[in-house]
Amino acid sequence: MMGREKTGNEKANRGNVLGKKSGAFAVRILKFSLFLNETRKGLSPVANQILKSGTSIGANIREASNAASKKDFILKLTIALKEANETQYWLEILRESEVVSEKQFESLYADCSELAYLLTASVKTAKRNLASEK
Repeated sequence: MMGREKTGNEKANRGNVLGKKSGAFAVRILKFSLFLNETRKGLSPVANQILKSGTSIGANIREASNAASKKDFILKLTIALKEANETQYWLEILRESEVVSEKQFESLYADCSELAYLLTASVKTAKRNLASEK
């Protein structure tokens, strides 16, 4: 019996921790945004912002994997880190305004913080490696 064929996302992320985690996070953020749009009709602008920033993390990580240069690689990961920070901001606003439960906040925020941590480490390593080549 043959298994299902892997999607492009699955192939690109195989063996790539950042790719896998950011892809899973993007799916969670998409579902969370849909939840906000369904349950909190007046929050569509916030739901759209968190959807954009939360899914952009993985998109920029994917772009980094095909970067034209090491500097481009660092730039794409830095943009992904900025998007993670923006996503954290929106999550904090939603918690502070008591729009989401503490449990919802903590779960999404922990995943986003882990991505930010991994991205920070990756950017530092890439910068160090670039500097050592000079």
